[in-house]
Amino acid sequence: MERTLAIIKPDGVSNGLIGEIIKRIEAEGIKIVGMKMLHLDRFKAEGFYYVHRSKPFFNSLIDYMTSGPIVVMVLQAPDVINRWRKLMGATDPKQAEPGTIRAEMGLNIERNVVHGSDSKDSAMYEINYFFKGTELVD
Repeated sequence: MERTLAIIKPDGVSNGLIGEIIKRIEAEGIKIVGMKMLHLDRFKAEGFYYVHRSKPFFNSLIDYMTSGPIVVMVLQAPDVINRWRKLMGATDPKQAEPGTIRAEMGLNIERNVVHGSDSKDSAMYEINYFFKGTELVD
């Protein structure tokens, strides 16, 4: 069994896509073992995206991720990191496979509705960034 972090980003929340995204997650047999809605402040967003600090898009990413509420979830299933990434689609919605969340709901490479951990190490870091172990239900 594996866990990963999923985020419904501000555009997904403001466009009323929470239910549809959760429906797709559950339809894939992926269990949600933790979930909460929050509004990131700049400090929390910068800490989460620290790996991108030196990239030219960092400030616009932080501005975007603090622009409205997000939903953070911990997903659990066998091979869930790869399964969630496949369900999300490519980072750029224009390059995402038809039927994926980003292809159908994303606006552009930055406003692409969802986030998912890209490895076991980043999943562990990202889950612990937003959740205490006692907040997860197995």
